[in-house]
Amino acid sequence: MITALWTAVSGMNANGTTLSVVGDNIANMNTTAFKSNRATFSDVLSSTITGTSSQNSVGRGTQLEAITPLLTQGSLISTGNPLDLAIDGNGYFTVKDSNGTYYTRAGNFSMDKDGYLVTASGMKVQGYMNTGTGTTGAIGDIRADSSANVAKATTTVNMDVNLNSTATSISAAFTLDGNGDGVKNDPKNYNFSNTVTVYDSHGGSHEVTAYYVKTAGNTWNVYYATQAASNPSALVMASSPQVLTFNTNGVLVSDGTATSSTEPVVKFNFGSDVVRTQNIKFDYGVSIKQGGTGVNASTQLADTSQVLSTTQDGNASGVMKGLSIDESGTIYGVFTNGDSKALGVLSLTKFAAPDKLTKLGQNLLSQSNLSGQPVTGVPKTSGMGRIISGSLEQSNVDLASEFVTMIAAQRAFQANSKTVTTVDDMMQVILSIKQ
Repeated sequence: MITALWTAVSGMNANGTTLSVVGDNIANMNTTAFKSNRATFSDVLSSTITGTSSQNSVGRGTQLEAITPLLTQGSLISTGNPLDLAIDGNGYFTVKDSNGTYYTRAGNFSMDKDGYLVTASGMKVQGYMNTGTGTTGAIGDIRADSSANVAKATTTVNMDVNLNSTATSISAAFTLDGNGDGVKNDPKNYNFSNTVTVYDSHGGSHEVTAYYVKTAGNTWNVYYATQAASNPSALVMASSPQVLTFNTNGVLVSDGTATSSTEPVVKFNFGSDVVRTQNIKFDYGVSIKQGGTGVNASTQLADTSQVLSTTQDGNASGVMKGLSIDESGTIYGVFTNGDSKALGVLSLTKFAAPDKLTKLGQNLLSQSNLSGQPVTGVPKTSGMGRIISGSLEQSNVDLASEFVTMIAAQRAFQANSKTVTTVDDMMQVILSIKQ
């Protein structure tokens, strides 16, 4: 009977531990990325009463075997803060301080005074910085460079246009002085025009207008004009015309000159305080004579002359106004000039046995002998999850399940305590026999 007392005590201890685990889960139901825990128990080595058959064995109660985390994905909630990050899938954020490297699923990050991406406790988030040759190399602290985004002069303009094949050919010479008053601000003798903004070496913007003149059935001349540096009210022509040639299917054969299939360099003078002769290439797509098919380039079809798309590689100066992070973990600096620049890529780490990581508190985990070696990479590769910016992962605690576990543990505790009182009553009966 004494053995029964200790068996009942082990059951009370076990269910008390269960209640502690349940209480911890419920306390952390609003903790970011918290993973609920489960206490598992095993029976204690039994003793044999008679013979050697295991059927005659009596157990000695129960004992704690392990407290293991349930690593199911928590729900994602939107916060609107671009530095709040959630991992949708496998992996952990890697963070670091002077004491070592740690891992976490809690992505409530912020920027410190030095521009580093840090956790709520100040640990620096790890990743791959952009060194100018891509976002690879040694893993290190993620830092947002808030310096100005310097101006860049335009060197190439890419334009995708359709020119109306039914337009009338013009034999008269194109001129910027259409009314003959001596001021070149009245273009004349052209079929279509469009304007694109380009930038000089100081980041100043200039409007360049392309005038398209149909000279034959499948040939167009393109003239470029911009404001004169000495007289902003007048236009000035830039270089000789560019020649667009199409075949009978409306496909671009060449966007070069009358003597070459290579796009000409158009020379502009935007003033004396900037690079005086700025060379800009206008590319209308990969033509047949340039080794392409001409299918995805500019066209000459029986439709309205129109610009389908325009891009250019210059920009004004600007300062960083914020950050954005995409699903692959790439961190972009967003500048006031509308430009964005990749600053780096977040790293994620996975383990063969993530449930064996050592818990350190503050949403931190560390590698253990049982977790396996860390495998570090970038999001959406090597089985890593994707990054959801502006969201946080909630705790995966299921409150209903916790209450059921709590009730079961409470009843089991009461039942084991009843065993203690029953054995005590039996011992009282034995003692009364002696009396």
